[in-house]
Amino acid sequence: MIILGLDPSLSCTGWGVIRAEGSRIAHVANGQVPTDPKAPMAERLAMLHEALAEVIATHRPDRAAAEEIFVNKNPQSTLKLAQARGAVLAACGGAGLVVNEHAARLVKKSVVGTGGADKTQIQAMLKILLPGAMIAGADAADALAVAIADAHLAPKR
Repeated sequence: MIILGLDPSLSCTGWGVIRAEGSRIAHVANGQVPTDPKAPMAERLAMLHEALAEVIATHRPDRAAAEEIFVNKNPQSTLKLAQARGAVLAACGGAGLVVNEHAARLVKKSVVGTGGADKTQIQAMLKILLPGAMIAGADAADALAVAIADAHLAPKR
């Protein structure tokens, strides 16, 4: 099974693709989609949608996974995250993908063993779980963690 993990963000959306066969996982690809903070909102959202649609067309995942949305203290940040997430999920929906959603603490617990893990702990564990994978950055690492968690947590279809 090919799983696309997503870490949506308006500034830089991370994506990661893994192959899961039983309890074994293997890295396929990963990347990040940054947007220009000076560009109009509609243009930034279109860029995210188009880039993720291309990732989906290239890697043909069987399903996708994303972290559940969380509420920031700043309502404007939450709104921007929700809009970016909508563009990313629309790309998945347009390709007919089921998108599983997982709480951030559950993703961290699934990958590292504790729900309070930080980004450096996640990245260290990814080096063990996906040896040799060249990870594009922190957002791509988070997306790979979501994909790995989904491989363990989602119901088998």
